Amino acid sequence: QVQLVESGGGLVQAGGSLRLSCAASGRSFISYYMGWFRQAPGKGRLFVAAINWSGGYTYYADSVKGRFTIARDNAKNTVHLQMNSLEPEDTAGYYCAADSTIARMRVNPDYWGQGTQVTVSS
Repeated sequence: QVQLVESGGGLVQAGGSLRLSCAASGRSFISYYMGWFRQAPGKGRLFVAAINWSGGYTYYADSVKGRFTIARDNAKNTVHLQMNSLEPEDTAGYYCAADSTIARMRVNPDYWGQGTQVTVSS
């Protein structure tokens, strides 16, 4: 079991930056892929980014490549999402997720956090 708690959401102007954090507790954090999804009002939950156990492999949705960066700190059981050049279209609830395989991680991971809201004003 893995418990995930997000923080760092808020309101920011277009072009600004935010850094989301996810604190994980439970067993074997290092064995999980970690990632982020987002869900805008009235829309489905979409994959944003993921990272493997070592941080050597990262995966991004096309819509955030070059603007968002995912990183993890295994010593602190945390994963971060640095979001730069934010656009109003990035407005959504952002959810931390974990899974043992990248295939499930990108589609329907086993573990979810409660989410944190990001609002980008134009």
